[in-house]
Amino acid sequence: MLTTYEIRWFYAGNIPENVEYWFKHNCLLSPIKVPEKREDVYLYVAKCDYLGIKLRQGALEIKWRYPQSNAIRFGSLIEGNLEKWKKWRCLDSTEETFQLAQIGDNPIWVRVAKVRYSQLYQVTANTAKPVSTDTDIDVDNGCTLELTNVEINGNTWWSIALEAFGEHSKLKSNLQLTADFVFRDYNIFPLQVENSYSYPRLLTVDS
Repeated sequence: MLTTYEIRWFYAGNIPENVEYWFKHNCLLSPIKVPEKREDVYLYVAKCDYLGIKLRQGALEIKWRYPQSNAIRFGSLIEGNLEKWKKWRCLDSTEETFQLAQIGDNPIWVRVAKVRYSQLYQVTANTAKPVSTDTDIDVDNGCTLELTNVEINGNTWWSIALEAFGEHSKLKSNLQLTADFVFRDYNIFPLQVENSYSYPRLLTVDS
């Protein structure tokens, strides 16, 4: 079981060119890093934005959001909903379950295609710094920053997200310190609280 603090924003359409340029040249250690492409399949639960159930890479993932969420600001252009989640990941070593073939075309399972850039940040001594996932460094307290193109039912969205992990008492500060670092000179696209929510709610917005 993993506990995280997260903030996500979703907007219709493709990633704006200025946002993608900012992310590649100000957030990624390497601006030529190739994005990850994958397809997750979500169980659609109507009017339920606190539970996420999905199949990803042969595993079943379940996420449950704590009741409270708080609006948090970073400078004058950014405000989002800070949410606390618990995540369980289930694997079947026999590979007999959690397979997409079992779902078929059942409409309650929604395919979500993602093209995602991500950068890991390590938080130590009240400072966040980018680190490479290609090294053997062990990050105990940190946060991942993501920029993602999303396609659902032929509709296109883009998203920015921060997901903090680590010691329970440091989760919120891990996200805060990382956001303060990455958004310190951010002055392009405003990120608004009304567009700040999770994937379960996005499925409802898109439907």
